[in-house]
Amino acid sequence: MNLYGRITLTLIIFLLAACRQKPPAATPTILPPPVLATAVPYPAPPLPPPAANAPTIQPTGYPPPLPPASPTAQPPDNSTTRLPDSSTNYLPYVKNDPGTEAAALPATPTAVFTLTPQPTPTPTLDFTAVRQQLQASGQDMAFVKMGFHTSVGGNQAGLTEWMQRLDAAGVPFFLKSVDNAEPLYAAQQLIQASGVPHTLVYRRSGGEYDVPNYDLPPAQAAQIHWQKHKEAFPPELDPNLVWIETMNEVDANRSEWLAQFALETAKLTLADGYRWAAFGWASGEPEPEEWQSPAMLEFLRLAAANPDRLAIALHEYSYTLDDVADWYPYKIGRFQQLFQVADAYGIPRPTVLITEWGWTYQDIPPVEQAMADIAWAAELYALFPQVKGAAIWHLGCCFAEVADQTQKLIAPLTEYNLGTYFAVPLPPAQQAIDAEFLRP
Repeated sequence: MNLYGRITLTLIIFLLAACRQKPPAATPTILPPPVLATAVPYPAPPLPPPAANAPTIQPTGYPPPLPPASPTAQPPDNSTTRLPDSSTNYLPYVKNDPGTEAAALPATPTAVFTLTPQPTPTPTLDFTAVRQQLQASGQDMAFVKMGFHTSVGGNQAGLTEWMQRLDAAGVPFFLKSVDNAEPLYAAQQLIQASGVPHTLVYRRSGGEYDVPNYDLPPAQAAQIHWQKHKEAFPPELDPNLVWIETMNEVDANRSEWLAQFALETAKLTLADGYRWAAFGWASGEPEPEEWQSPAMLEFLRLAAANPDRLAIALHEYSYTLDDVADWYPYKIGRFQQLFQVADAYGIPRPTVLITEWGWTYQDIPPVEQAMADIAWAAELYALFPQVKGAAIWHLGCCFAEVADQTQKLIAPLTEYNLGTYFAVPLPPAQQAIDAEFLRP
């Protein structure tokens, strides 16, 4: 995009934020999912009627923000982090038309479940006993899935304690690191010792790593791009325990090309024994119809058939500090559009990793407000077991003061992780997609 285009996009973002105008309610372009027999005992509030023959598409409204300049390499700040002294584990910073399959599905929604957070004292909470009690009453238990995004440098003080305390309590955590294997290696050692299923994500950054070569045929681009990432994957990390994310905020105008690219990459990563997360869509992307092209549906079926090996990486930002639910569910909460498509086409909901989550790239709200926003998002994600977690942006370097601001969330999030659980549907019952659910 040229300079004029970037300036124009920036002005649009600020004008929209100033207006604070909610988007018009639009009918989705997909049909509601069928009823699950096990969901009958749960109350189901009425949903809007199905789409007409010529439905409209809800626009995203906010274009994604302009990316900051690539950060400069720098060594980790050992004075502010308590990660293990394992310098050999440190890596330097480098930076169509909808298908017709849904037409035959019944237009009856699944049940919507009531979610109740349960704050408890962190030293004494027995999550195993809580789960047993809930399952005996026909429910299941979900943990808080909010974790952290980090890289090199920045301010990671307290991150190791957060990992260790959650691991000791049997609470899974979500952690993504870019270009720095050290925190993931420490987390991997915890998994190997305790067996707690933490979700770990690694990404190598930089121009040739962030996006594939769009000028090549999708299959050829996938082979070249995957080979680069496979060669750059830190040898000390176990690909059976650490997800690899190979794209970052891809071109949303190339969704069909990307679907074909993802299909080929998925086959390569499965053959090589890796856990791979596709796309890394920016917040507010893609549009609902982009999930419904033939190649994308084929990829979704492959991902759904391999939930422990293939995932979809999404970014969910509010792009504003004062309202985390701004335009919900078109920015934060947009993952539900993917699940609604999967439901409509009879595809099991695929694994989703929210690999970036937050407000803006360079600023977050004060701690008290930030924790309230995090609690709202935690309640949303808890209802969907396919969403493995969300990485709060950002403990690493190079984005103004955001690392020092985010570091202040580690202690309160530790207590929130350890002292909160959610009563959720017991599988195979699942939460229906309802745009009004949890709308503030």
